[in-house]
Amino acid sequence: MLYIVLIPLLLSCIIPFISKIKHKLHTGLFVFLIPTVIFIYFIRFVGTEFEPVRQSYNWIPSLGINFDFYLDGLSLLFALLISGIGALVVLYSIYYLDKGERLGHFYVYLLMFMSAMLGVVLSDNIFVLYTFWELTSISSFLLIGYWHFKEKSRYGALKSMLITIFGGLSMFGGFILLSVMTGTTSIQVMIQNAEVIMNSPYMPLALGFMLIGAFTKSAQFPFHIWLPDAMEAPTPVSAYLHSATMVKAGLFLVARFSPIFADYEWFFIIVSVAGIVTLCWGSYMAVHQTDLKAILAFSTISQLGMIMAMLGFGTEAAAFAAVFHILCHATFKGSLFMVAGIVDHETGTRDIRKLGGLMTFMPMSAALALFGTFSMAGIPLPFLNGFYSKEMFFQSTLDLPAGANVVATFLVDIIPYLAVFGSIFTFVYSLYFLFGTFAGKKQVDQLPKHPHEAPIGMLLSPFILVLGVILIGLFPNAFNGTFIAHAAEAVAGSAVVENIKFWHGLSPAFQMSLAVVAIGTILVSTRRKWSKVYTFVPGGRSINNIYDAIISKLDSWSRRITTFYMTGSLRLYMAIILSTIMLVTLSFMLVTDGFTINSNDLAPVRLTEIAVVLVIIAAAIGTIFARQNLAAILIVGVVGYGVSLLFVIYRAPDLALTQLVVETVSVALFLLCFYHLPNLRNKKDSTGTRLTNGIVSIGFGTLMTLIGISAHSSDWFGTISDYFLKTSHSLGGGDNVVNVILVDMRGLDTLFEITVLGIAALAIYSLIKIKIKKGTK
Repeated sequence: MLYIVLIPLLLSCIIPFISKIKHKLHTGLFVFLIPTVIFIYFIRFVGTEFEPVRQSYNWIPSLGINFDFYLDGLSLLFALLISGIGALVVLYSIYYLDKGERLGHFYVYLLMFMSAMLGVVLSDNIFVLYTFWELTSISSFLLIGYWHFKEKSRYGALKSMLITIFGGLSMFGGFILLSVMTGTTSIQVMIQNAEVIMNSPYMPLALGFMLIGAFTKSAQFPFHIWLPDAMEAPTPVSAYLHSATMVKAGLFLVARFSPIFADYEWFFIIVSVAGIVTLCWGSYMAVHQTDLKAILAFSTISQLGMIMAMLGFGTEAAAFAAVFHILCHATFKGSLFMVAGIVDHETGTRDIRKLGGLMTFMPMSAALALFGTFSMAGIPLPFLNGFYSKEMFFQSTLDLPAGANVVATFLVDIIPYLAVFGSIFTFVYSLYFLFGTFAGKKQVDQLPKHPHEAPIGMLLSPFILVLGVILIGLFPNAFNGTFIAHAAEAVAGSAVVENIKFWHGLSPAFQMSLAVVAIGTILVSTRRKWSKVYTFVPGGRSINNIYDAIISKLDSWSRRITTFYMTGSLRLYMAIILSTIMLVTLSFMLVTDGFTINSNDLAPVRLTEIAVVLVIIAAAIGTIFARQNLAAILIVGVVGYGVSLLFVIYRAPDLALTQLVVETVSVALFLLCFYHLPNLRNKKDSTGTRLTNGIVSIGFGTLMTLIGISAHSSDWFGTISDYFLKTSHSLGGGDNVVNVILVDMRGLDTLFEITVLGIAALAIYSLIKIKIKKGTK
């Protein structure tokens, strides 16, 4: 499975080369094969007799961090969505994105995101999961900001990254606590040791940290504000990230850890409240939007809230309904995003106030939207999958177990009413989207482009998704027994047996559905009359305003702090750096009793060594008082050559030769550089400046001396020198231990040092070229 996860990431490296021939062949045609092959790989596991698959690959075994992959029903469901809808999105993008776009960039970002999401849902190691989790944030940032020349795209990309990475860091803290509590990094082992976690005093803290990560990624209230702004991304991105994959990563996280926390009362309270509030707020705000993708963005928020609430209920029926709705939502919402992109592509606008009557111009798009919106609205028709999962949601709200405290009891009583409230507005925004776009009065004169039906290639992907809506609605149990039940079992922690059928009689859940349709129809027909309520709630209040204020304040404070110390004075920079090192290191060593001075087992100090050290000290002090460039360089050279002489005295010829070469080259380079610089200015510093210089220099020098003596005197760890002496010849093939260490045992370290030097040389060369060009102009 490692190769399946990394294939999109690895193949993305050749996309820039393929994109060079885009005038002959659309890059998306090659990219389309990648998710298709991955989908075919995973579809093999679908079946009634499915057993989880485990695979492990070493990465950092010393830290317990390996590529441990676990494929069960839950991860299989998500893997199929990621690859299947990924293939349809790529197919759609071939017709949506013009060849003149930066297709190489787009598909590299898309494949990077695909690998990251597959890694998230398949990883059993919490730290590997976190690595892929943050890669989803980075790649989604690049995708949302794809049209970087638009200010709104840059704003939306930055907002999404800041909020989701904040949540990711919080989740990382929860993972560390879980690892400390259980002594493992495996999620499945943690599930097996759920009692250990539940009995730990750190459990509430770990749960809180993890839920923040899940809520931010899945756009739960009040972290939902990034999702509407992310709609500035190209429509293929919205259809992929914001309907089927990225926003469901938080749902996956809660579902994966549900077997551990589902019986915890506060898990039910926190997750259910967050979900049901998100459902109500998202559906309510969707009706107030005028941009088609904004309507779908808030509808996505509301649907994510509904699924999150069901995961919080903690019952087997709710777990089944949650995973079933994850599948249903991906089909109808993915198709609706694509239809919104088609409308934008063929009319030049997404403003629903300028649209209307498009059914006559775009009948196929209208038909696709009809099935998608009716399914999302939960209209009781047997060929719409959304109704089945919506009714299961209602039933799960009615079957909540009695609460053990006042808060839980109150929630059990009020959640069914809130579920109906949110679903009523779901019905309203669904019909608002459909009729506001395709029915009503034609306004062709207000459209930037004359509307016409999209090409068949662009309609193919949403058609396949709508076909999925119908097939799941007509044959729900065919999907149930093959993989939905397996996914529900992974969430509930035990086998879940559900028989999905359309008619259950006039059950309370069906009556709730009828109430939604009846009240929703009234609200749709009278929308213009009651829509003034939005001037009061939310009115001018907005969580976006709070976010913007926080970012503005952070920018202001950062600018003040930066302006305070970024004065252009090298002396100030060095003083800050050295003082910080000195204070932090000194404090840490004092607290941990790190200073150790042991004069035993020391070689006697001879007169020769004293004389050389005195010369070095004199040269170092003399550098301070030098007023000529040449004199200062030569005196500094005396210090270096004096150190080389000490190496000779202590019988370290290799180090002495290295020091001599480095010192000679350094002196030569200093002479070349200082030739182009003015002479040292003989200015008198203030008493305060000289006092600061003296404190910093003497203090830092004293610290380094004490560290050196303590390092030699301490015996906290066994010496590693014996290892190098014994293995120098056998591992490195040489008897010169120092050379073997540098070339073989620290080979990668040396390689990266050379790489850094090479990068610095390129940067200097570029600066010189820029200066020469400016001088020529």
